[in-house]
Formats: sequence, structure tokens, C-alpha cells
Amino acid sequence: MGTRLRPKITGVRQFLDLEQQREWIEGRIDLQDAADRSESLEHRFKYAARFARLLSRPQAGQVLEILGLYGPGCIPIRRKTERYYWSVSCLPSTSDKPLIRVNASWMELFTLYAQGEDVRARFIVHLSDFTTDRSATPSRVDEPFLEQSVAMPEDVGYFFPRGADIFGINVRGSVSIRKFLASGRVLRAIRTFNLTHMNRGRNAYQASHSYSVADYMLAD
Repeated sequence: MGTRLRPKITGVRQFLDLEQQREWIEGRIDLQDAADRSESLEHRFKYAARFARLLSRPQAGQVLEILGLYGPGCIPIRRKTERYYWSVSCLPSTSDKPLIRVNASWMELFTLYAQGEDVRARFIVHLSDFTTDRSATPSRVDEPFLEQSVAMPEDVGYFFPRGADIFGINVRGSVSIRKFLASGRVLRAIRTFNLTHMNRGRNAYQASHSYSVADYMLAD
């Protein structure tokens, strides 16, 4: 009989077993991260000018404050997985002109845009985490919950990207974004979606990672 090969372990499963991931999603454990980060100074300098341009924007303070919430709250073992399993780009050259975008694998996770002198956010999550019956049925979106999760009901909207069980949520204004990220149900949903894609393998957007922006996501 031949030797049965073990399936290749991909993504953050190399560092966290499924039970640890579930416990982290529920906020029941604090994960042990690397003490130091693996960093390329050459790569940091590559995007230094873009970071300087971001700092000159009136929205810079809000962007960095929100990233200081999103990083610790929504990404597991941030230092150990930085760049290779998640990344953040600064003023990426895409047609929608974002200020920052967080990615994992081939998927956008979180984006911040200018909204006058304030910001607006786009979250990509699983639709089934935001329906009344936990199904991936668009007509079952839990609109009252979404409206209660922001400062004003008109600050939240949603859309349906292509793909099974994918949901896009738009949140307007830094006050509402911070309130949204403070919701336990929202946080669990974001963590679940982020882990789904961090487990799919290496991040396709490593080359556009901004270490200078990530500094604010890694601060405790």
C-alpha cells in the first residue's frame, strides 16, 4: 500500500488550529503573536511618499485612528501574518480612489475613502452573518440591526458583490464606523470573513503593502 499524503495546510491554519480560530472569533482568547515583525526596509521606503501624501490629507487622523481599531480587533496574529497573509495599501491606484485598502488572499476586506473631510468605509463580509435567519438570502438582510449599529440610520447601506455568501456594507462617517466596529456581532462577522480568506493561502497583494500604514494597525 502506498503512503497517504497529508493535505497541505494553508493560510493561518499553520499557526492556529480551527478551535483557536473559533475561540478568537468569539473573543474568548487572546492569541500569542510574534514579538517582532518581519520587515523589508526597501519595501517600506518604496511607499514612503504615498504615506506622506496620506498624512497631508484632512482625513489622515481619522484613517489612522480607525485602522488602530480595525487591526487589533479584526486581524489575528497581526505581526506573524503581516504582508504574507494580509496587507494594507496606501492610496492605491484604482479607479475608486481609496485612501487605504486591506486585502487577504485575492479578496478586499476593508476600504476607507474620503467623504469630504471625513471618511466612509466599505466592509466585505459573509451575507449569512447579516441576515435574520443566517441564510445567504439577499431578501433576508437584517436592516434594523444594520441601522442600530451606526450613529444614524442613513449612515449605513449595503450591496451584493458577485460570489456566494458575499455582502458589502458601506458606512458613512468616522463616528458611525467606530460604532460599527464596537458591535460584538459585527466584530464576529468581520473576523469570520477575514479568517476565511487568510486561510486560503498567501496574500496576492504583498507587493503593495505599506509598512508605514500597517504601523498603526499593529500598535496595541
